Amino acid sequence: MLTSREIRQAFLDHFAQRGHAIVPSAPMVVKDDPTLMFTNAGMNQFKDLFLGNRPVTEPRIADTQKCLRVSGKHNDLEEVGIDTYHHTMFEMLGNWSFGDYFKQEAIQWAWELLVDTYKIDPASIYVTYFGGDATDKLEADNETRDLWLKYLPAERVLPFSKKDNFWEMGDTGPCGPCTEIHVDVRSAGEKAKTPGKDLVNNDHPQVIEIWNNVFMQYERKADTSLHPLPAKHVDTGMGFERLCMVLQGKTSNYDTDVFQPLIRTLAQTCGKVYGKEEKGDIAMRVIADHVRAIAFAIADGQLPSNTGAGYVIRRILRRAVRYGYSFLGLHEPFIHGLVPVLVGQMGEQFPELARQQELISSVILEEERSFLRTLELGTKRLEQLVAESGGTLEGAKAFELFDTFGFPIDLTQLMAREQGVEVDMKGFEKELKKQKDRSRAATAITTGDWTELKSGSTEFVGYDMLSTESRILRYRKVKDKAGDRYQLVLDRTPFYPEGGGQVGDLGWLKQGNAKVPVLDTRRENQLIVHFTAELPPDVSVPVVAEVDGHRRRLTRRNHTATHLLHHALRKVLGKHVEQKGSLVAPDRLRFDISHFAKVTDEELALVEAEVKDLIRADIPLEEYRDKPVKEAMAMGAMALFGEKYGDSVRVIKFGDSVELCGGNHVPRTGEIGSIRIVSEGALAAGIRRIEAITSEAAEHYVQERLDTLEELNVLLKHPADLPTAVKHLLEQNAVLTKELEKAALERVARLQATILDGAVEVNGARVVAQEVDLDANGMRDLAFRLKDANKDLLLVLGARQGEKALLAVLVGEELLAKGLTAPKIIKELASEIKGGGGGQPFYATAGGKNPDGIPAALKKVATLLG
Repeated sequence: MLTSREIRQAFLDHFAQRGHAIVPSAPMVVKDDPTLMFTNAGMNQFKDLFLGNRPVTEPRIADTQKCLRVSGKHNDLEEVGIDTYHHTMFEMLGNWSFGDYFKQEAIQWAWELLVDTYKIDPASIYVTYFGGDATDKLEADNETRDLWLKYLPAERVLPFSKKDNFWEMGDTGPCGPCTEIHVDVRSAGEKAKTPGKDLVNNDHPQVIEIWNNVFMQYERKADTSLHPLPAKHVDTGMGFERLCMVLQGKTSNYDTDVFQPLIRTLAQTCGKVYGKEEKGDIAMRVIADHVRAIAFAIADGQLPSNTGAGYVIRRILRRAVRYGYSFLGLHEPFIHGLVPVLVGQMGEQFPELARQQELISSVILEEERSFLRTLELGTKRLEQLVAESGGTLEGAKAFELFDTFGFPIDLTQLMAREQGVEVDMKGFEKELKKQKDRSRAATAITTGDWTELKSGSTEFVGYDMLSTESRILRYRKVKDKAGDRYQLVLDRTPFYPEGGGQVGDLGWLKQGNAKVPVLDTRRENQLIVHFTAELPPDVSVPVVAEVDGHRRRLTRRNHTATHLLHHALRKVLGKHVEQKGSLVAPDRLRFDISHFAKVTDEELALVEAEVKDLIRADIPLEEYRDKPVKEAMAMGAMALFGEKYGDSVRVIKFGDSVELCGGNHVPRTGEIGSIRIVSEGALAAGIRRIEAITSEAAEHYVQERLDTLEELNVLLKHPADLPTAVKHLLEQNAVLTKELEKAALERVARLQATILDGAVEVNGARVVAQEVDLDANGMRDLAFRLKDANKDLLLVLGARQGEKALLAVLVGEELLAKGLTAPKIIKELASEIKGGGGGQPFYATAGGKNPDGIPAALKKVATLLG
């Protein structure tokens, strides 16, 4: 039986022997495509080749790509662990042809691999092809059918509709018919009962699709019309985990050697046997799947967080923790303990896992600890809600548990049912839909078709100039939450697109007297896209593309400073320090590093001093463009995990600082002027965030503090020793504050002894309504002193605090039993002081901006008991 390693290698060898370049997997976390957070298919890294935005250098390519499907159109998350073949993170084995071979070779080579190399029984193979579509006026793909009939009988070559056998990249873009290869791994007895052809595309766990071959021959326009592509492409994807199931003779992906080492370790940890109990088995499958997704995302630089891709990773991690907590009895962190097992399995093919093992484990451990604390709080909240439910837990309350505490609805249902309480699922689904609608609205983008004015690609000249004459190659209109905007692609541009942490350039497109502001510059599918609110007057006439030079200079100073900072941090803290993220803006820089302790003030001072020395040394820039990547590494250049580099790279060198970088930099370090580290803190377990300012911002920072010092000097009449003078003032203030607190306590005590003398009885309540000379704490102190001994008391206090008014209400225990509550009373009284408030049933407060209304509020109290 082939191992998973051997299966993967056989695929790559098969296509290498047929002239394919074997390329490494792209990062799973996507950084330069606004339509994707994660790589969800093998073709993602080649999207720009299909779109014609990058020249084809290798017409035949094969690889194994790490993918993640948890959100959007490709959302497999809720199926994971329940069935035996869906996954969040999975490997996609793929081969591609860019304008080279087409259907005949793709089908022939697929058959040779499956039957000749992998020895799959041809009698177990079924294939599907596109059966045509009347709406798109497309005939059936009979060419594909006829090619398959060379290898298979007609009853195992099946036509299907556009839904199953016509692949599209998105609403617009390259697309085409596809042919899927399915394998029937059922027992002979099951096959005799039901023909495999009846189970194809019917979600049967043992009659599964393993390989999809897409034949891209059309482009879908925004008006839904189809146009033939100038060059035809092949895009294939084979699910590695499913393939291993077939070749290892299993009926579940989780029974293969891809997952079993993880599941065995997990079973030992929780003391259960896999295969004995359904809920426990599901939990183990969920966790074994999810730890892969989490580890690969962290290795690619994506930390768990509360927004975007980070939130998706946090959701996956928390789902794994919940399953362990609820069904395996694992109430202490456990997922981080699976990381060494995973690295042992996959670290050879994906070396980033081994390199980042310590970081991955630390981040997961901290996330587990945090969420287990949250689960405890959520369980208490659920118990409280169940006790208050009256037999049915409101859908909105169940959604609160889901949204705030990460409780899956099935866990809420389970725990509620144990207490004899049902959950209002319709109400829950309604709240969930509202949230999804809000999310979609926030990210919705409507994109028109490109208007092509001229063929060609963009030449970036922004390393050497800030202004150039350009022609518009194409433009389109887009609509998002910012409103209607235009995207323009130029034949030459000095505008740097956002990337590598550096923000995109701003500037102008000038044409005659017209000056169109460029609002942003981004890279999308290898295109440099300029965002504007309007088009130049005549899009067919050249424009002058001009970058905002002052903003660019500030930005490049910060970018070079990040390189110097990185170098200094490694020198002071150690070579384990690696960049984990950055922001380079005109006004500041932010730098995230791997380091497992707080950077002390002394260490920060050393780092800052080292960077200042490098700035003063006025080191010249050494720039190497189009450097072969191996030569760059030999120079000592630092590559970042989570970034994909081509065969040629750009190297930026300032003395001993050598990095691969595509950003803008100063010609000499002296231009930076100065640097000031303004903050350091924890971003996640093992990740520290440092923020700094340079150049003009650093000068302003120092000047503001000098001005503050001078102001203090003036206020304190130029003392000889300013710190001592300030210290003396603080000591005096502390003494006076204690005296004031003592006086306030004495006032409370005096009032406690006398205030009830003025009580009047109203409908069985003793009522005291009085204006007092107390602050909010004093009013609360007085009320609580009187509370326990005066169960029939309604106490209303008013106080003036400068231009503001305060009210406080205490309701005794006997009055509470009659239905009287402090929030109801405070609501009625607050209008008199033009304010509002609230609180607990027995005590509430209000603040307002009309102190002259206090007497009226106090007078109103008695009327509320009538």
